Amino acid sequence: MLRFTKMNGAGNDFVLIDNRAGEVHLNRNQVAHLCDRHRGIGADGVLLLEKPSNRADFRMRYFNADGGEAEMCGNGARCFARFANKVAGAEGKISFETPAGVISAELIGDLVTLQMTEPTDLRLGVPLRVANKDRAIHFVNTGVPHVVVPVPQVDDVDVKKEGEAVRQHEMFSPKGANVNFVEKRGANKIAVRTYERGVEDETLACGTGVVASALIFAATEGAHGPIGVLVRGGSELQVGFEKTGTEFKNVTLTGPAEFVFEGTIEV
Repeated sequence: MLRFTKMNGAGNDFVLIDNRAGEVHLNRNQVAHLCDRHRGIGADGVLLLEKPSNRADFRMRYFNADGGEAEMCGNGARCFARFANKVAGAEGKISFETPAGVISAELIGDLVTLQMTEPTDLRLGVPLRVANKDRAIHFVNTGVPHVVVPVPQVDDVDVKKEGEAVRQHEMFSPKGANVNFVEKRGANKIAVRTYERGVEDETLACGTGVVASALIFAATEGAHGPIGVLVRGGSELQVGFEKTGTEFKNVTLTGPAEFVFEGTIEV
């Protein structure tokens, strides 16, 4: 029997497990079962809280709903920070290692501000032919590879169909990329819908996608932070940064992280 906590960050939901004892070893099928919304708990991913191997306070391991391990998850990291506060007494500013680098988080009530790793591989105006259509897309790695596609009306996009086509494009093989459709809502506000690899569908929010979309918006529109980002789940997240040309530093993501319920499940 496995004890878990269910949480969500802006509608992006997760199963969190305290594995500081190192006794939990989940295979791909077990992770997929936990995330199954009909036969399991139901989630976009699973997060394990573990002891660090470096100078960070904790280690965060993140698994997508298909059971594959991913580098980083922004909404999951906010949930992870509040979970660490609850089960391990971590307060104030905490740090945790991920394959994308060491992430720091500051707890401010129900909100969490993440200090993100610096973005890499920024590419603007990349021509891409998908489903017999020519597009100009943007790309940036915010801990996870993200494609950003500007659209006039985000509500009119068939996110699953169009997102899957871009995600599977050979340009991003073999790992693929998450795909964000972005609508400008003001000088410092955008609306975003995201297709997530590993979930292979639209999710209600994607933290690293929110950051990627905000940074691309700032780079292409000349906007300064913070950028307010409306996600499908109805929440508005804030992305802060320092910008010099198309170079970004001190990137932060602020948003909610909520406890839903606790329980045990047989795996």
